[in-house]
Amino acid sequence: MWLYFLKRLGLAVIVVLIVIAVLFVMTYAIPGDPARVALGPRASEELVAEFRERIGLDRPILVQMGNFYLSLFQGDLGRDAISGEPVLRILLSQFPDTLYLVLGAVIVAVVPGILLGIMAARHRGSLLDRVTSVISVSVMSVPAFVIAIYLLLVFSIQLGWFPAIGAGEGFWDKLHRLVLPSLALGLAWIGYVARILRASILEEMNESHVRTARAFGLPENRIMYDYVLRIAILPTITVLGIGIGHMLSGAVFAEIVFARPGIGKLVFDAIISRNYPLVTGAVLLTTVFFVFVNLLADLLIAWLDPRVRHDLAG
Repeated sequence: MWLYFLKRLGLAVIVVLIVIAVLFVMTYAIPGDPARVALGPRASEELVAEFRERIGLDRPILVQMGNFYLSLFQGDLGRDAISGEPVLRILLSQFPDTLYLVLGAVIVAVVPGILLGIMAARHRGSLLDRVTSVISVSVMSVPAFVIAIYLLLVFSIQLGWFPAIGAGEGFWDKLHRLVLPSLALGLAWIGYVARILRASILEEMNESHVRTARAFGLPENRIMYDYVLRIAILPTITVLGIGIGHMLSGAVFAEIVFARPGIGKLVFDAIISRNYPLVTGAVLLTTVFFVFVNLLADLLIAWLDPRVRHDLAG
Protein backbone atom coordinates (compact mmCIF):
# COMPACT_ATOMS: atom_id res chain seq x y z
CA MET A 1 0.00 0.00 0.00
CA TRP A 2 2.81 2.41 0.83
CA LEU A 3 4.51 1.78 -2.51
CA TYR A 4 1.21 2.31 -4.29
CA PHE A 5 0.64 5.53 -2.34
CA LEU A 6 4.10 6.86 -3.24
CA LYS A 7 3.59 6.03 -6.92
CA ARG A 8 0.22 7.79 -6.99
CA LEU A 9 1.63 10.76 -5.09
CA GLY A 10 4.50 11.11 -7.56
CA LEU A 11 2.06 10.96 -10.47
CA ALA A 12 -0.07 13.64 -8.78
CA VAL A 13 2.92 15.97 -8.47
CA ILE A 14 3.77 15.49 -12.15
CA VAL A 15 0.16 16.29 -13.12
CA VAL A 16 0.23 19.52 -11.09
CA LEU A 17 3.51 20.64 -12.68
CA ILE A 18 2.17 19.96 -16.17
CA VAL A 19 -1.02 21.89 -15.39
CA ILE A 20 1.06 24.92 -14.38
CA ALA A 21 2.99 24.81 -17.67
CA VAL A 22 -0.20 24.49 -19.74
CA LEU A 23 -1.82 27.27 -17.74
CA PHE A 24 1.02 29.68 -18.49
CA VAL A 25 0.79 28.98 -22.23
CA MET A 26 -3.01 29.36 -22.25
CA THR A 27 -2.81 32.59 -20.29
CA TYR A 28 -0.48 34.12 -22.84
CA ALA A 29 -2.82 33.02 -25.65
CA ILE A 30 -5.60 35.24 -24.29
CA PRO A 31 -5.74 38.45 -26.36
CA GLY A 32 -5.30 41.83 -24.70
CA ASP A 33 -2.84 43.46 -22.31
CA PRO A 34 -3.56 42.57 -18.67
CA ALA A 35 -1.78 45.70 -17.47
CA ARG A 36 -3.96 47.91 -19.66
CA VAL A 37 -7.10 46.04 -18.57
CA ALA A 38 -6.21 46.41 -14.89
CA LEU A 39 -5.24 50.08 -15.04
CA GLY A 40 -7.79 51.29 -17.56
CA PRO A 41 -7.47 52.91 -20.99
CA ARG A 42 -6.37 56.30 -19.59
CA ALA A 43 -3.29 54.99 -17.77
CA SER A 44 0.04 56.36 -19.02
CA GLU A 45 2.60 54.17 -20.74
CA GLU A 46 5.01 54.66 -17.84
CA LEU A 47 2.40 53.42 -15.36
CA VAL A 48 1.56 50.44 -17.58
CA ALA A 49 5.25 49.55 -17.92
CA GLU A 50 5.73 49.81 -14.13
CA PHE A 51 2.71 47.54 -13.57
CA ARG A 52 3.99 44.95 -16.03
CA GLU A 53 7.39 44.96 -14.33
CA ARG A 54 5.84 44.65 -10.87
CA ILE A 55 3.91 41.47 -11.70
CA GLY A 56 6.68 40.08 -13.92
CA LEU A 57 4.98 40.32 -17.32
CA ASP A 58 8.05 42.02 -18.86
CA ARG A 59 10.04 38.77 -18.60
CA PRO A 60 10.00 35.84 -21.05
CA ILE A 61 7.36 33.21 -20.38
CA LEU A 62 9.93 30.53 -19.50
CA VAL A 63 11.49 32.84 -16.91
CA GLN A 64 8.07 33.59 -15.43
CA MET A 65 7.29 29.87 -15.27
CA GLY A 66 10.60 29.08 -13.62
CA ASN A 67 10.15 31.84 -11.04
CA PHE A 68 6.67 30.58 -10.27
CA TYR A 69 7.96 27.03 -9.72
CA LEU A 70 10.64 28.34 -7.34
CA SER A 71 8.10 30.43 -5.43
CA LEU A 72 5.69 27.49 -5.32
CA PHE A 73 8.25 25.25 -3.64
CA GLN A 74 8.61 27.98 -1.00
CA GLY A 75 4.85 28.12 -0.42
CA ASP A 76 4.44 31.48 -2.18
CA LEU A 77 1.85 31.92 -4.94
CA GLY A 78 2.71 35.55 -5.56
CA ARG A 79 0.66 38.68 -4.97
CA ASP A 80 -2.65 39.80 -6.40
CA ALA A 81 -2.12 42.15 -9.34
CA ILE A 82 -4.90 44.50 -8.24
CA SER A 83 -4.83 44.63 -4.43
CA GLY A 84 -1.25 43.52 -3.80
CA GLU A 85 -2.36 40.99 -1.17
CA PRO A 86 -0.80 37.51 -1.10
CA VAL A 87 -2.65 35.24 -3.51
CA LEU A 88 -2.59 32.31 -1.08
CA ARG A 89 -4.32 34.37 1.61
CA ILE A 90 -7.07 35.42 -0.81
CA LEU A 91 -7.61 31.85 -2.01
CA LEU A 92 -7.72 30.37 1.48
CA SER A 93 -10.33 32.94 2.50
CA GLN A 94 -12.61 31.92 -0.40
CA PHE A 95 -11.91 28.20 -0.73
CA PRO A 96 -13.94 27.02 2.32
CA ASP A 97 -17.18 28.35 0.77
CA THR A 98 -16.53 26.40 -2.43
CA LEU A 99 -15.53 23.33 -0.40
CA TYR A 100 -18.81 23.41 1.54
CA LEU A 101 -20.71 23.78 -1.73
CA VAL A 102 -18.98 20.79 -3.33
CA LEU A 103 -19.41 18.71 -0.16
CA GLY A 104 -23.13 19.51 -0.14
CA ALA A 105 -23.36 18.54 -3.82
CA VAL A 106 -21.61 15.22 -3.13
CA ILE A 107 -24.11 14.43 -0.35
CA VAL A 108 -27.00 15.31 -2.69
CA ALA A 109 -25.58 12.99 -5.36
CA VAL A 110 -24.48 10.07 -3.17
CA VAL A 111 -27.34 9.49 -0.72
CA PRO A 112 -30.30 9.31 -3.14
CA GLY A 113 -28.10 7.93 -5.94
CA ILE A 114 -27.02 4.91 -3.88
CA LEU A 115 -30.55 4.27 -2.62
CA LEU A 116 -32.02 4.46 -6.13
CA GLY A 117 -29.25 2.25 -7.53
CA ILE A 118 -29.82 -0.46 -4.90
CA MET A 119 -33.60 -0.42 -5.30
CA ALA A 120 -33.36 -0.51 -9.11
CA ALA A 121 -30.96 -3.47 -8.98
CA ARG A 122 -33.04 -5.44 -6.47
CA HIS A 123 -36.21 -4.88 -8.52
CA ARG A 124 -34.73 -5.28 -11.98
CA GLY A 125 -37.25 -4.87 -14.79
CA SER A 126 -39.99 -3.59 -12.48
CA LEU A 127 -41.85 -0.30 -12.70
CA LEU A 128 -39.54 1.11 -10.04
CA ASP A 129 -36.51 0.21 -12.17
CA ARG A 130 -37.99 1.90 -15.26
CA VAL A 131 -39.00 5.02 -13.34
CA THR A 132 -35.52 5.24 -11.81
CA SER A 133 -34.01 4.94 -15.28
CA VAL A 134 -36.18 7.74 -16.67
CA ILE A 135 -35.44 10.04 -13.72
CA SER A 136 -31.70 9.32 -13.94
CA VAL A 137 -31.47 10.11 -17.65
CA SER A 138 -33.64 13.21 -17.21
CA VAL A 139 -31.53 14.85 -14.51
CA MET A 140 -28.28 13.84 -16.24
CA SER A 141 -29.23 15.72 -19.40
CA VAL A 142 -29.93 19.08 -17.75
CA PRO A 143 -26.93 21.47 -17.26
CA ALA A 144 -26.18 22.62 -13.73
CA PHE A 145 -26.67 26.32 -14.48
CA VAL A 146 -30.18 25.64 -15.86
CA ILE A 147 -31.09 23.72 -12.70
CA ALA A 148 -29.67 26.57 -10.61
CA ILE A 149 -31.79 29.19 -12.37
CA TYR A 150 -35.01 27.20 -12.04
CA LEU A 151 -34.35 26.37 -8.39
CA LEU A 152 -33.80 30.06 -7.74
CA LEU A 153 -36.99 31.08 -9.56
CA VAL A 154 -39.21 28.44 -7.94
CA PHE A 155 -37.96 27.95 -4.39
CA SER A 156 -36.56 31.42 -3.69
CA ILE A 157 -38.66 33.87 -5.66
CA GLN A 158 -42.04 32.16 -5.99
CA LEU A 159 -42.24 30.04 -2.84
CA GLY A 160 -39.78 31.97 -0.68
CA TRP A 161 -38.52 28.84 1.07
CA PHE A 162 -34.84 29.65 0.67
CA PRO A 163 -32.81 32.88 0.48
CA ALA A 164 -31.93 33.90 -3.06
CA ILE A 165 -28.37 35.14 -2.67
CA GLY A 166 -25.41 35.20 -0.30
CA ALA A 167 -23.60 32.69 1.90
CA GLY A 168 -25.22 33.75 5.18
CA GLU A 169 -23.97 34.25 8.74
CA GLY A 170 -23.92 31.55 11.40
CA PHE A 171 -24.13 27.78 10.97
CA TRP A 172 -27.86 27.34 10.37
CA ASP A 173 -28.15 30.36 8.09
CA LYS A 174 -25.21 29.13 6.00
CA LEU A 175 -26.69 25.63 5.87
CA HIS A 176 -30.07 27.07 4.79
CA ARG A 177 -28.47 29.06 1.98
CA LEU A 178 -26.39 26.07 0.91
CA VAL A 179 -29.36 23.85 0.01
CA LEU A 180 -30.25 25.27 -3.41
CA PRO A 181 -26.66 25.62 -4.75
CA SER A 182 -25.87 22.08 -3.58
CA LEU A 183 -28.98 20.76 -5.32
CA ALA A 184 -28.03 22.60 -8.49
CA LEU A 185 -24.61 20.93 -8.57
CA GLY A 186 -25.57 17.50 -7.24
CA LEU A 187 -28.90 16.68 -8.92
CA ALA A 188 -27.36 15.71 -12.27
CA TRP A 189 -24.97 13.29 -10.55
CA ILE A 190 -27.77 11.35 -8.85
CA GLY A 191 -28.45 9.70 -12.19
CA TYR A 192 -24.80 8.82 -12.78
CA VAL A 193 -24.44 7.25 -9.34
CA ALA A 194 -27.71 5.33 -9.60
CA ARG A 195 -27.07 3.89 -13.07
CA ILE A 196 -23.45 2.93 -12.42
CA LEU A 197 -24.26 1.33 -9.06
CA ARG A 198 -27.20 -0.58 -10.53
CA ALA A 199 -25.04 -2.03 -13.31
CA SER A 200 -22.26 -2.92 -10.87
CA ILE A 201 -24.66 -4.66 -8.46
CA LEU A 202 -26.25 -6.73 -11.23
CA GLU A 203 -22.82 -7.78 -12.47
CA GLU A 204 -21.56 -8.64 -8.99
CA MET A 205 -24.66 -10.69 -8.16
CA ASN A 206 -23.66 -13.16 -10.88
CA GLU A 207 -20.25 -13.83 -9.29
CA SER A 208 -19.53 -17.29 -7.86
CA HIS A 209 -19.00 -16.16 -4.26
CA VAL A 210 -22.47 -14.54 -4.25
CA ARG A 211 -24.09 -17.69 -5.63
CA THR A 212 -22.26 -19.70 -2.98
CA ALA A 213 -23.50 -17.43 -0.20
CA ARG A 214 -27.04 -17.74 -1.54
CA ALA A 215 -26.70 -21.53 -1.70
CA PHE A 216 -25.78 -21.56 2.00
CA GLY A 217 -29.08 -19.83 2.70
CA LEU A 218 -27.80 -16.45 3.81
CA PRO A 219 -30.44 -13.68 3.89
CA GLU A 220 -30.60 -11.50 0.79
CA ASN A 221 -30.01 -8.34 2.79
CA ARG A 222 -26.79 -9.74 4.23
CA ILE A 223 -25.66 -10.91 0.80
CA MET A 224 -26.36 -7.47 -0.64
CA TYR A 225 -24.53 -5.42 1.99
CA ASP A 226 -21.74 -7.83 3.00
CA TYR A 227 -20.83 -9.46 -0.32
CA VAL A 228 -22.23 -7.42 -3.22
CA LEU A 229 -22.27 -3.76 -2.29
CA ARG A 230 -18.71 -3.72 -0.93
CA ILE A 231 -17.34 -4.50 -4.41
CA ALA A 232 -20.11 -2.94 -6.51
CA ILE A 233 -19.54 0.47 -4.92
CA LEU A 234 -15.98 0.70 -6.30
CA PRO A 235 -16.88 2.07 -9.78
CA THR A 236 -19.11 4.63 -8.09
CA ILE A 237 -16.19 5.84 -5.97
CA THR A 238 -14.09 6.26 -9.12
CA VAL A 239 -16.83 8.22 -10.86
CA LEU A 240 -17.33 10.46 -7.83
CA GLY A 241 -13.61 11.23 -7.76
CA ILE A 242 -13.90 12.51 -11.33
CA GLY A 243 -17.29 14.09 -10.64
CA ILE A 244 -15.89 16.35 -7.95
CA GLY A 245 -13.79 18.01 -10.64
CA HIS A 246 -16.93 18.68 -12.67
CA MET A 247 -18.64 20.01 -9.55
CA LEU A 248 -15.75 22.42 -9.01
CA SER A 249 -16.21 23.77 -12.54
CA GLY A 250 -19.98 23.91 -12.04
CA ALA A 251 -19.44 25.86 -8.83
CA VAL A 252 -18.62 28.88 -11.01
CA PHE A 253 -22.22 29.03 -12.27
CA ALA A 254 -23.74 28.25 -8.88
CA GLU A 255 -21.70 30.96 -7.15
CA ILE A 256 -22.60 33.51 -9.82
CA VAL A 257 -26.33 32.64 -9.92
CA PHE A 258 -26.67 32.61 -6.12
CA ALA A 259 -24.14 35.44 -5.57
CA ARG A 260 -22.03 33.32 -3.27
CA PRO A 261 -18.35 33.85 -2.45
CA GLY A 262 -15.94 31.16 -3.53
CA ILE A 263 -13.13 30.12 -5.83
CA GLY A 264 -15.39 29.91 -8.89
CA LYS A 265 -16.60 33.50 -8.61
CA LEU A 266 -13.06 34.60 -7.78
CA VAL A 267 -11.63 32.98 -10.92
CA PHE A 268 -14.37 34.46 -13.08
CA ASP A 269 -13.65 37.99 -11.84
CA ALA A 270 -9.88 37.43 -12.13
CA ILE A 271 -10.20 36.31 -15.76
CA ILE A 272 -12.29 39.37 -16.63
CA SER A 273 -9.64 41.66 -15.11
CA ARG A 274 -6.75 39.59 -16.52
CA ASN A 275 -5.35 39.11 -13.02
CA TYR A 276 -2.68 36.53 -13.93
CA PRO A 277 -1.36 35.72 -10.43
CA LEU A 278 -4.83 35.15 -9.01
CA VAL A 279 -5.96 33.01 -11.95
CA THR A 280 -2.81 30.89 -11.76
CA GLY A 281 -3.08 30.41 -8.01
CA ALA A 282 -6.79 29.54 -8.14
CA VAL A 283 -6.38 26.99 -10.93
CA LEU A 284 -3.41 25.49 -9.11
CA LEU A 285 -5.37 25.18 -5.86
CA THR A 286 -8.37 23.53 -7.53
CA THR A 287 -6.04 21.20 -9.46
CA VAL A 288 -4.29 20.11 -6.26
CA PHE A 289 -7.65 19.53 -4.60
CA PHE A 290 -8.94 17.50 -7.56
CA VAL A 291 -5.79 15.38 -7.72
CA PHE A 292 -5.90 14.85 -3.93
CA VAL A 293 -9.51 13.68 -4.07
CA ASN A 294 -8.73 11.17 -6.82
CA LEU A 295 -5.74 9.95 -4.83
CA LEU A 296 -8.03 9.33 -1.85
CA ALA A 297 -10.50 7.53 -4.13
CA ASP A 298 -7.75 5.22 -5.42
CA LEU A 299 -6.56 4.46 -1.88
CA LEU A 300 -10.14 3.79 -0.74
CA ILE A 301 -10.64 1.36 -3.62
CA ALA A 302 -7.40 -0.43 -2.74
CA TRP A 303 -8.56 -0.70 0.88
CA LEU A 304 -12.04 -2.02 0.01
CA ASP A 305 -11.08 -4.48 -2.73
CA PRO A 306 -8.93 -7.45 -1.63
CA ARG A 307 -8.02 -8.11 -5.27
CA VAL A 308 -6.37 -4.70 -5.57
CA ARG A 309 -4.44 -5.27 -2.35
CA HIS A 310 -3.28 -8.66 -3.66
CA ASP A 311 -2.06 -7.08 -6.90
CA LEU A 312 -0.21 -4.39 -4.94
CA ALA A 313 1.43 -7.00 -2.72
CA GLY A 314 2.50 -8.99 -5.75
